Amino acid sequence: MYTLAACAEMVFLDLPIDERARRIHDAGFQVEIWDWTRHDLAALARTPADFSSMTGYIRGSLTDEEGAAELLSTAEESLKAAEQLGCPRLNLHGTGLDGQGLPVVPVTGEVTGEMWIAAHRTLTRLAELGESAGVVFTLENLNTAVDHPGVPFATAADTLALVAAVDRPGLRMNLDLYHAQIGEGNLIELVRRAHALGLIGEIQVADVPGRREPGTGEINYPAVARALAGLGYEGTVALEAWASSDSELALERFRSAFTV
Repeated sequence: MYTLAACAEMVFLDLPIDERARRIHDAGFQVEIWDWTRHDLAALARTPADFSSMTGYIRGSLTDEEGAAELLSTAEESLKAAEQLGCPRLNLHGTGLDGQGLPVVPVTGEVTGEMWIAAHRTLTRLAELGESAGVVFTLENLNTAVDHPGVPFATAADTLALVAAVDRPGLRMNLDLYHAQIGEGNLIELVRRAHALGLIGEIQVADVPGRREPGTGEINYPAVARALAGLGYEGTVALEAWASSDSELALERFRSAFTV
């Protein structure tokens, strides 16, 4: 059966990050964080939390030589942070995101063939880094309509195509169903396709609209949970959602939606 995790960046917002991690752990979930450079890693490491994912780079992009060099360099720094927390997965995006989630290097127009080739080359090198360190880099699909306009390779279809093309155990897909619902829909078939290819590193969830916990919007997450159970998915399902009111209630709603 799959494991449940929750993002400490989005719940218990009135508490320090280490206390958030402790509260999430005490509720029975693994813990995810974003930009590790903003946190006291020693304090986080002292908590009893099991960390399942964190951002795997600080700056850079997949598609140009200078940005790729920066991405790879900061990924190496992130590997050291992941080791300190015992974190097995490091998350990536098509380009760096600023504090508002907007791309540092937005794409105008179509993603070109040269950009695809450059992304493939960069991701292959990242996969090699992950394999050497015994961790997995995950490439997350995003949406450009609401949260991340201008991010290249944003759709689940593009992300899945890149991960499949690299075809290395050090790179998998972070299949974010909130973003996929906005961008593509047909979530259960998307999960089935990615699972059949063996390319899911983890699954992230939030409801639409609003990016809040399951049960607050239009997505039938209990049906998704039944599909995952039927597939025999044994990875992580992570709540990456803002609590609609009380954080403990949000976690319980998430647990209930994914209890089959």
